Amino acid sequence: MLKVAQPISNVEHEVTLRVGGLTPLTTIDYPNHLSCVVYCQGCAWRCRYCHNPELIPTQADQSYDWQSLIEFLNKRKGLLEAVVFSGGEPLLQSALVQAIATVKNMGFKVGLHTGGSAPKRFKAILPNVDWVGFDVKDLPEYGDAIIRVNGAAEANWQSLDMLLESGVDYECRTTIHWNLTNPERVLKLAETLAEKGVTTYNLQIARNKNTLDKSLQNDEFAYSMIDKQTRLQLCAAIEPLFEKFRWVE
Repeated sequence: MLKVAQPISNVEHEVTLRVGGLTPLTTIDYPNHLSCVVYCQGCAWRCRYCHNPELIPTQADQSYDWQSLIEFLNKRKGLLEAVVFSGGEPLLQSALVQAIATVKNMGFKVGLHTGGSAPKRFKAILPNVDWVGFDVKDLPEYGDAIIRVNGAAEANWQSLDMLLESGVDYECRTTIHWNLTNPERVLKLAETLAEKGVTTYNLQIARNKNTLDKSLQNDEFAYSMIDKQTRLQLCAAIEPLFEKFRWVE
């Protein structure tokens, strides 16, 4: 569930990053750092299991003014260590470049949650980012069906290559909905990532109460769609492939 702060008044500012929400304090969105999360409004992709569909439109019913967010960050100096730009998809907005520079100049580390939908912009901002949580959607041959945008899987994997070449700290993760994949395919994906040099990988089970594709919505936990023994066997097969691996339910 998206954690949303109270709406901030609309004030014009030099940086017009469209923001759809704010988590003021978190310990889980940037490993080992106290951070806040800025949810960038808008996404060019239409992932079937997306659990924040309210962040997909480029304009939101509630907007959060960038200048007021800067004032918030000024008051949190000495408490917060990092600012994480999440989404939606942050790379959709050209204003992200200046927003990151502004936050860095304030003394915060910068985290980025992205699927790499705009490889050129991703390459441009990587030198100014301290950590990336990178969403690998699926094996390249299946990615477009998950994302529902032609050519999206190519961008996803091209950006992954850029990330691995950059030397920026990261974790890769894949969201799993068992109506859309199977254990054999998940294992093949993990093996492919390990062969590319990925060292940190999380598998996270889809939240399926508010999915963009309503046919995937279910009140039952998504991980219950396969039996416990299968999950344990899959975990046991994947864990040795990486230096760090987590299965998040």
